[in-house]
Formats: sequence, C-alpha cells, structure tokens
Amino acid sequence: MTPTTTNKRIRPLFLNIAFIVIGGAILVFLFNAPKETTTKLPKDLTHSRFQEMGKKEAEKFCTECHSPKGVSPLPEGHPPKYRCLFCHKRQ
Repeated sequence: MTPTTTNKRIRPLFLNIAFIVIGGAILVFLFNAPKETTTKLPKDLTHSRFQEMGKKEAEKFCTECHSPKGVSPLPEGHPPKYRCLFCHKRQ
C-alpha cells in the first residue's frame, strides 16, 4: 500500500469517528439540560381570552394587571415586561 492509499482510508474513518463523538456530546448536553422553570400562563377565567390571541396582540394587555399598581404586580427583579409570552408559554 502506498501512503496515499492509507491516507484515503484513514480520513473517512477519522471523520466518521469525529461525527459520532460530536453527535454523542450534543445528545449528552441536551439530555442534561435543566428542566423548564418558568411558570406557564394560567388557564383561568382571567387569562382565557389570551389563549387564542396572537402573542403580540395578547402581550398588549399584560400591563393592565401586571403593572406596579395593577392587581398582580411583577416581582422585584423581573426581566423586561414587553415580551411576556416569550417566557410564559400558553398551555
């Protein structure tokens, strides 16, 4: 066998092994991801009208109740308030 023939066989083997190792590492990373901790949008009478609306449309109403002077103000240190349904998923 010439060195050229040997290199042609080793390269695909190396690439296959690298693909398997990288794919396995990605799967391990994904399976070890933390559980989702963000609360979902409640399925109650107050929030029922937002279940069928588009996200952008529904988010316009969040500040009615979740403003500092609203019925249920957001806790101290809550992330930006303009993208509620980015984190709080509908059920």
